Amino acid sequence: METQSPHIVNSKFYRKLKGGKIKCLLCRHYCELNEGQTGVCSVNKNETGQLVNLVYGKVATLNIDPIEKKPLYHFLPGTTALSLGTVGCNMQCSFCQNWQISQEKTVLQKDFVAPDQIVDLALKYKAKTIAYTYNEPTIFYPYARDIALKARQYGLKNVFVTNGIESAEVVKDMPGIIDAANVDFKAYDENYYRRELKAPFTVRETLQLMKQVGLWVEVTTLIIPGINDVPEHLKKIADFIAQKLGTETPWHLSAFHPDYKMKDRNATAVSSLEQAYDIALKSGLKFVYIGNVGMRKNTTFCPHCHKALIERLGYQILSDKITDGHCPYCHTKIPGIWN
Repeated sequence: METQSPHIVNSKFYRKLKGGKIKCLLCRHYCELNEGQTGVCSVNKNETGQLVNLVYGKVATLNIDPIEKKPLYHFLPGTTALSLGTVGCNMQCSFCQNWQISQEKTVLQKDFVAPDQIVDLALKYKAKTIAYTYNEPTIFYPYARDIALKARQYGLKNVFVTNGIESAEVVKDMPGIIDAANVDFKAYDENYYRRELKAPFTVRETLQLMKQVGLWVEVTTLIIPGINDVPEHLKKIADFIAQKLGTETPWHLSAFHPDYKMKDRNATAVSSLEQAYDIALKSGLKFVYIGNVGMRKNTTFCPHCHKALIERLGYQILSDKITDGHCPYCHTKIPGIWN
Protein backbone atom coordinates (compact mmCIF):
# COMPACT_ATOMS: atom_id res chain seq x y z
CA MET A 1 0.00 0.00 0.00
CA GLU A 2 1.13 3.52 -0.74
CA THR A 3 1.34 6.61 1.42
CA GLN A 4 -0.42 9.78 0.35
CA SER A 5 -0.62 13.41 1.37
CA PRO A 6 -3.61 14.54 3.48
CA HIS A 7 -6.79 14.88 1.46
CA ILE A 8 -8.20 18.31 0.58
CA VAL A 9 -11.94 18.26 1.25
CA ASN A 10 -14.45 19.31 -1.39
CA SER A 11 -15.18 23.01 -0.93
CA LYS A 12 -18.91 22.27 -0.47
CA PHE A 13 -18.03 20.98 3.02
CA TYR A 14 -16.26 24.07 4.33
CA ARG A 15 -16.57 27.84 4.01
CA LYS A 16 -13.82 30.41 3.79
CA LEU A 17 -13.95 33.18 6.39
CA LYS A 18 -11.95 36.37 6.84
CA GLY A 19 -8.31 36.32 7.83
CA GLY A 20 -7.55 32.86 6.49
CA LYS A 21 -10.07 31.16 8.80
CA ILE A 22 -12.42 28.47 7.54
CA LYS A 23 -15.65 26.97 8.88
CA CYS A 24 -15.92 23.18 8.74
CA LEU A 25 -19.38 22.03 7.60
CA LEU A 26 -19.04 18.30 8.29
CA CYS A 27 -20.80 18.24 11.66
CA ARG A 28 -22.89 20.49 13.86
CA HIS A 29 -19.96 21.72 15.88
CA TYR A 30 -19.30 23.91 12.80
CA CYS A 31 -15.74 24.53 13.99
CA GLU A 32 -14.16 27.79 12.88
CA LEU A 33 -10.49 27.04 12.33
CA ASN A 34 -7.48 29.30 12.15
CA GLU A 35 -4.54 28.33 9.96
CA GLY A 36 -3.01 25.09 11.29
CA GLN A 37 -5.88 24.40 13.69
CA THR A 38 -7.91 21.17 13.84
CA GLY A 39 -11.53 20.83 14.89
CA VAL A 40 -12.85 19.07 17.98
CA CYS A 41 -12.56 15.80 16.05
CA SER A 42 -8.76 16.27 15.74
CA VAL A 43 -8.78 15.03 12.14
CA ASN A 44 -10.07 17.94 10.05
CA LYS A 45 -7.58 20.79 9.75
CA ASN A 46 -7.17 24.22 8.20
CA GLU A 47 -4.13 24.07 5.96
CA THR A 48 -3.51 27.23 3.92
CA GLY A 49 -7.21 28.12 3.92
CA GLN A 50 -8.41 24.68 2.84
CA LEU A 51 -10.05 21.93 4.88
CA VAL A 52 -7.83 18.87 4.97
CA ASN A 53 -9.10 15.49 6.18
CA LEU A 54 -6.13 13.88 7.92
CA VAL A 55 -7.69 10.39 8.09
CA TYR A 56 -8.65 10.08 4.44
CA GLY A 57 -7.46 6.58 3.49
CA LYS A 58 -6.12 5.94 7.00
CA VAL A 59 -8.14 2.95 8.18
CA ALA A 60 -7.75 2.13 11.88
CA THR A 61 -9.98 -0.95 11.95
CA LEU A 62 -11.59 -3.16 9.31
CA ASN A 63 -13.84 -6.22 9.76
CA ILE A 64 -16.54 -8.32 8.16
CA ASP A 65 -19.64 -8.16 10.37
CA PRO A 66 -23.24 -9.37 10.20
CA ILE A 67 -25.41 -6.41 9.29
CA GLU A 68 -27.39 -7.21 12.46
CA LYS A 69 -24.36 -6.15 14.52
CA LYS A 70 -24.63 -2.50 13.39
CA PRO A 71 -27.49 -2.97 14.51
CA LEU A 72 -29.72 -2.87 11.43
CA TYR A 73 -32.59 -5.37 11.53
CA HIS A 74 -34.71 -4.13 8.63
CA PHE A 75 -31.86 -3.86 6.16
CA LEU A 76 -30.73 -6.89 4.10
CA PRO A 77 -31.10 -9.35 7.00
CA GLY A 78 -28.66 -12.25 7.05
CA THR A 79 -26.03 -10.46 4.94
CA THR A 80 -22.61 -9.13 5.87
CA ALA A 81 -21.04 -5.69 5.87
CA LEU A 82 -17.44 -4.67 5.38
CA SER A 83 -17.07 -2.36 8.38
CA LEU A 84 -14.39 0.29 8.73
CA GLY A 85 -13.40 3.21 10.93
CA THR A 86 -10.59 5.68 11.47
CA VAL A 87 -9.30 7.48 14.54
CA GLY A 88 -11.06 10.53 15.97
CA CYS A 89 -14.55 11.55 17.06
CA ASN A 90 -16.65 14.67 17.54
CA MET A 91 -17.96 13.49 20.92
CA GLN A 92 -16.22 12.60 24.17
CA CYS A 93 -18.40 9.84 25.62
CA SER A 94 -16.96 8.57 28.90
CA PHE A 95 -18.52 5.15 28.24
CA CYS A 96 -17.18 4.70 24.69
CA GLN A 97 -16.50 1.06 23.82
CA ASN A 98 -14.16 2.00 20.95
CA TRP A 99 -12.25 4.68 22.84
CA GLN A 100 -8.86 3.34 21.73
CA ILE A 101 -9.54 4.71 18.25
CA SER A 102 -12.32 7.26 18.76
CA GLN A 103 -10.43 9.28 21.38
CA GLU A 104 -7.06 8.97 19.64
CA LYS A 105 -5.93 12.38 18.43
CA THR A 106 -2.88 11.30 16.43
CA VAL A 107 -3.12 9.61 13.04
CA LEU A 108 -0.80 6.64 13.45
CA GLN A 109 -1.63 4.80 10.23
CA LYS A 110 1.09 5.04 7.59
CA ASP A 111 -0.50 3.03 4.79
CA PHE A 112 -3.02 4.63 2.46
CA VAL A 113 -6.09 2.53 1.59
CA ALA A 114 -7.73 3.93 -1.53
CA PRO A 115 -11.53 3.83 -1.95
CA ASP A 116 -11.08 1.30 -4.78
CA GLN A 117 -9.26 -1.04 -2.39
CA ILE A 118 -12.11 -0.92 0.13
CA VAL A 119 -14.62 -1.77 -2.59
CA ASP A 120 -12.42 -4.60 -3.85
CA LEU A 121 -12.30 -6.08 -0.35
CA ALA A 122 -16.07 -5.88 0.01
CA LEU A 123 -16.49 -7.72 -3.29
CA LYS A 124 -13.82 -10.28 -2.40
CA TYR A 125 -15.57 -11.20 0.85
CA LYS A 126 -19.04 -11.07 -0.75
CA ALA A 127 -20.30 -8.34 1.55
CA LYS A 128 -23.52 -6.68 0.41
CA THR A 129 -22.84 -3.45 2.28
CA ILE A 130 -20.02 -1.18 3.40
CA ALA A 131 -20.56 0.17 6.91
CA TYR A 132 -18.86 3.31 8.20
CA THR A 133 -18.67 2.70 11.92
CA TYR A 134 -16.52 2.11 15.04
CA ASN A 135 -15.73 5.82 15.38
CA GLU A 136 -17.93 8.68 14.15
CA PRO A 137 -18.09 8.43 10.31
CA THR A 138 -19.18 12.04 9.85
CA ILE A 139 -15.64 13.18 10.59
CA PHE A 140 -14.34 11.08 7.67
CA TYR A 141 -17.32 11.71 5.38
CA PRO A 142 -15.07 12.81 2.48
CA TYR A 143 -13.48 9.34 2.51
CA ALA A 144 -16.74 7.47 3.12
CA ARG A 145 -18.40 9.42 0.32
CA ASP A 146 -15.74 8.48 -2.23
CA ILE A 147 -15.90 4.82 -1.19
CA ALA A 148 -19.69 4.80 -1.32
CA LEU A 149 -19.86 6.32 -4.80
CA LYS A 150 -17.54 3.62 -6.13
CA ALA A 151 -19.32 0.89 -4.18
CA ARG A 152 -22.66 1.78 -5.73
CA GLN A 153 -21.22 1.11 -9.18
CA TYR A 154 -21.00 -2.55 -8.13
CA GLY A 155 -24.43 -2.73 -6.49
CA LEU A 156 -23.09 -2.43 -2.96
CA LYS A 157 -25.05 -0.48 -0.37
CA ASN A 158 -23.63 1.89 2.24
CA VAL A 159 -24.64 2.55 5.84
CA PHE A 160 -23.64 4.95 8.62
CA VAL A 161 -23.48 4.00 12.30
CA THR A 162 -23.48 7.44 13.80
CA ASN A 163 -23.99 9.65 16.84
CA GLY A 164 -26.33 11.86 14.85
CA ILE A 165 -24.61 15.24 14.89
CA GLU A 166 -24.01 15.35 11.14
CA SER A 167 -24.38 18.77 9.65
CA ALA A 168 -27.45 19.48 7.56
CA GLU A 169 -25.07 19.90 4.62
CA VAL A 170 -23.80 16.34 4.97
CA VAL A 171 -27.24 14.79 5.45
CA LYS A 172 -28.60 16.58 2.40
CA ASP A 173 -25.63 15.21 0.41
CA MET A 174 -26.34 11.60 1.43
CA PRO A 175 -29.26 10.62 -0.87
CA GLY A 176 -27.97 8.39 -3.63
CA ILE A 177 -24.75 7.81 -1.67
CA ILE A 178 -25.69 6.48 1.80
CA ASP A 179 -28.63 4.09 2.00
CA ALA A 180 -29.28 3.76 5.71
CA ALA A 181 -28.18 4.87 9.15
CA ASN A 182 -28.35 3.57 12.66
CA VAL A 183 -28.33 6.64 14.87
CA ASP A 184 -27.46 6.72 18.58
CA PHE A 185 -30.02 8.69 20.59
CA LYS A 186 -28.03 8.83 23.81
CA ALA A 187 -30.35 10.82 26.06
CA TYR A 188 -33.25 13.26 25.86
CA ASP A 189 -31.26 15.94 27.67
CA GLU A 190 -29.51 18.92 26.11
CA ASN A 191 -27.46 19.58 29.24
CA TYR A 192 -26.22 15.98 29.26
CA TYR A 193 -25.08 16.23 25.65
CA ARG A 194 -23.22 19.48 26.25
CA ARG A 195 -21.82 18.65 29.69
CA GLU A 196 -20.93 14.97 29.38
CA LEU A 197 -20.62 14.33 25.65
CA LYS A 198 -19.21 17.76 24.73
CA ALA A 199 -21.57 17.99 21.78
CA PRO A 200 -24.70 19.85 20.68
CA PHE A 201 -28.08 18.17 21.20
CA THR A 202 -29.01 18.04 17.53
CA VAL A 203 -29.71 14.33 17.11
CA ARG A 204 -33.45 15.05 16.78
CA GLU A 205 -32.93 17.42 13.85
CA THR A 206 -30.54 14.97 12.17
CA LEU A 207 -32.95 12.06 12.51
CA GLN A 208 -35.85 14.02 11.07
CA LEU A 209 -33.74 15.28 8.18
CA MET A 210 -32.46 11.78 7.41
CA LYS A 211 -36.04 10.58 7.17
CA GLN A 212 -36.99 13.54 4.99
CA VAL A 213 -34.22 12.90 2.47
CA GLY A 214 -35.17 9.23 2.19
CA LEU A 215 -32.61 7.29 4.22
CA TRP A 216 -33.70 4.13 5.99
CA VAL A 217 -33.26 4.96 9.69
CA GLU A 218 -33.02 2.81 12.82
CA VAL A 219 -32.36 4.22 16.30
CA THR A 220 -30.26 2.84 19.15
CA THR A 221 -30.27 3.91 22.79
CA LEU A 222 -27.68 2.62 25.23
CA ILE A 223 -29.51 2.32 28.55
CA ILE A 224 -27.15 3.58 31.29
CA PRO A 225 -28.16 3.09 34.94
CA GLY A 226 -28.75 6.39 36.67
CA ILE A 227 -28.52 8.47 33.50
CA ASN A 228 -31.27 7.62 31.02
CA ASP A 229 -33.06 4.61 32.50
CA VAL A 230 -35.96 6.29 34.30
CA PRO A 231 -39.37 5.74 32.66
CA GLU A 232 -40.05 9.45 32.08
CA HIS A 233 -36.80 9.82 30.16
CA LEU A 234 -37.31 6.71 28.06
CA LYS A 235 -40.86 7.77 27.23
CA LYS A 236 -39.57 11.07 25.83
CA ILE A 237 -37.32 9.21 23.40
CA ALA A 238 -40.02 6.69 22.48
CA ASP A 239 -42.59 9.44 21.91
CA PHE A 240 -40.17 11.40 19.76
CA ILE A 241 -39.49 8.37 17.57
CA ALA A 242 -43.19 7.56 17.23
CA GLN A 243 -44.37 11.12 16.59
CA LYS A 244 -41.50 12.58 14.54
CA LEU A 245 -39.96 9.57 12.76
CA GLY A 246 -42.92 7.22 12.57
CA THR A 247 -44.07 4.20 14.54
CA GLU A 248 -42.45 1.90 11.95
CA THR A 249 -38.95 3.13 12.91
CA PRO A 250 -37.02 0.34 14.69
CA TRP A 251 -35.68 1.16 18.16
CA HIS A 252 -32.78 -0.90 19.52
CA LEU A 253 -32.29 -0.95 23.29
CA SER A 254 -28.72 -1.80 24.25
CA ALA A 255 -27.15 -2.71 27.58
CA PHE A 256 -24.36 -0.61 29.04
CA HIS A 257 -21.29 -2.30 30.45
CA PRO A 258 -18.52 -0.52 32.39
CA ASP A 259 -15.77 0.74 30.06
CA TYR A 260 -13.28 3.55 29.44
CA LYS A 261 -13.90 6.29 32.04
CA MET A 262 -17.22 4.97 33.28
CA LYS A 263 -16.29 1.90 35.29
CA ASP A 264 -18.09 2.99 38.44
CA ARG A 265 -21.56 1.92 37.29
CA ASN A 266 -23.14 -1.48 37.10
CA ALA A 267 -24.04 -3.07 33.81
CA THR A 268 -27.63 -2.54 32.69
CA ALA A 269 -30.05 -5.01 34.20
CA VAL A 270 -32.19 -6.98 31.76
CA SER A 271 -35.22 -5.73 33.69
CA SER A 272 -34.31 -2.14 32.72
CA LEU A 273 -34.21 -3.12 29.05
CA GLU A 274 -37.54 -4.89 29.36
CA GLN A 275 -39.03 -1.81 31.04
CA ALA A 276 -37.84 0.33 28.10
CA TYR A 277 -39.30 -2.25 25.71
CA ASP A 278 -42.72 -1.99 27.34
CA ILE A 279 -42.57 1.82 27.28
CA ALA A 280 -41.76 1.73 23.55
CA LEU A 281 -44.75 -0.49 22.79
CA LYS A 282 -47.06 1.78 24.80
CA SER A 283 -45.80 4.73 22.73
CA GLY A 284 -46.92 2.89 19.61
CA LEU A 285 -43.59 1.68 18.26
CA LYS A 286 -44.05 -1.44 16.14
CA PHE A 287 -40.49 -2.73 15.98
CA VAL A 288 -38.53 -2.74 19.25
CA TYR A 289 -35.47 -4.87 19.93
CA ILE A 290 -33.32 -5.66 22.97
CA GLY A 291 -29.66 -6.17 22.13
CA ASN A 292 -26.24 -7.22 23.44
CA VAL A 293 -27.36 -9.21 26.48
CA GLY A 294 -26.20 -12.63 25.37
CA MET A 295 -27.83 -15.00 22.92
CA ARG A 296 -31.28 -13.49 23.17
CA LYS A 297 -34.06 -13.99 20.67
CA ASN A 298 -35.05 -10.83 18.80
CA THR A 299 -38.01 -11.41 16.59
CA THR A 300 -39.61 -9.14 14.01
CA PHE A 301 -43.38 -9.56 14.21
CA CYS A 302 -45.95 -8.46 11.67
CA PRO A 303 -47.61 -5.37 13.18
CA HIS A 304 -50.97 -6.45 11.73
CA CYS A 305 -51.35 -10.22 12.27
CA HIS A 306 -48.52 -10.51 14.84
CA LYS A 307 -46.97 -13.58 13.23
CA ALA A 308 -43.21 -14.05 13.64
CA LEU A 309 -41.47 -12.96 10.43
CA ILE A 310 -37.74 -12.82 11.21
CA GLU A 311 -36.39 -14.86 14.09
CA ARG A 312 -32.92 -14.03 15.34
CA LEU A 313 -30.63 -15.53 17.95
CA GLY A 314 -27.88 -13.04 18.70
CA TYR A 315 -26.70 -11.94 15.24
CA GLN A 316 -27.86 -15.15 13.57
CA ILE A 317 -30.99 -15.31 11.42
CA LEU A 318 -32.95 -18.45 12.31
CA SER A 319 -35.74 -17.83 9.81
CA ASP A 320 -36.82 -15.02 7.49
CA LYS A 321 -40.35 -15.28 6.10
CA ILE A 322 -40.69 -11.78 4.65
CA THR A 323 -41.65 -12.11 0.98
CA ASP A 324 -41.04 -9.20 -1.39
CA GLY A 325 -41.16 -6.86 1.60
CA HIS A 326 -44.51 -8.18 2.83
CA CYS A 327 -45.87 -10.49 5.49
CA PRO A 328 -46.65 -13.82 3.79
CA TYR A 329 -49.67 -14.39 6.06
CA CYS A 330 -51.67 -11.15 5.75
CA HIS A 331 -49.65 -9.33 3.02
CA THR A 332 -48.98 -6.27 5.20
CA LYS A 333 -46.04 -4.26 3.89
CA ILE A 334 -43.11 -4.49 6.31
CA PRO A 335 -40.96 -1.33 6.24
CA GLY A 336 -37.28 -1.77 5.47
CA ILE A 337 -34.80 -2.49 2.69
CA TRP A 338 -35.02 -6.18 1.88
CA ASN A 339 -33.05 -6.56 -1.37
